[in-house]
Amino acid sequence: MTGETADAVTIFHNPACGTSRTVLGRIEAAGITPTIVLYLKTGWTKPQLQSLLRAMKAHPRDILRRRGTPAEELGLLDAGVSDDAILDAMVAHPVLVERPIVQTRRGAKLCRPAETLTELL
Repeated sequence: MTGETADAVTIFHNPACGTSRTVLGRIEAAGITPTIVLYLKTGWTKPQLQSLLRAMKAHPRDILRRRGTPAEELGLLDAGVSDDAILDAMVAHPVLVERPIVQTRRGAKLCRPAETLTELL
């Protein structure tokens, strides 16, 4: 995939996260210049998250970050919380989305652990 254009690979990145930095480094080491979305600054929209989740074949709970977030105090860890409620909370609190998420023509994945990236490149 060397020489891919920026629109071919997008990373939803948190520079403070070691795994996110590692994944970004691996993308760049593959000769790819990705589109970098600093989601903690830009935030999320509900349609954006829904689109990513469809590409990932995942549910909101699958990308809900529990540690270091208000997930517990917002009651999001309860089994009965709806996907819609989790998505609304993720839009209001971008830190609730686990990272890094990478999207390519092959799909989208939460690249945690970083080795998961290999499936997308």
